[in-house]
Amino acid sequence: MFAVTVTFTLKPGTTDTFLPLMFENASTSLREEPGCHQFDVCLGDDPETVFLYEVYEDAAAFGVHLESPHFKSFDAAVADMIEAKAVHQYSEVIR
Repeated sequence: MFAVTVTFTLKPGTTDTFLPLMFENASTSLREEPGCHQFDVCLGDDPETVFLYEVYEDAAAFGVHLESPHFKSFDAAVADMIEAKAVHQYSEVIR
């Protein structure tokens, strides 16, 4: 398994526009990508911080995700809403 975490810091006032696009990206990833096993969208106390926890079959499956039309569309749609983005990849998931 291959895990990815992403922390988005959103620009003020963009959360209500960002979240529906994020939820659509997550649900489409789970539905259309056989190598995507988990895609959690998490919110904390700060409404401008969105945390993702994604699990893929392997690094190649994550690569397929990054090249998918729905991800590219999401990425372009939210680009101006993002203040900062931190992505971390983990090569093994132990359960």
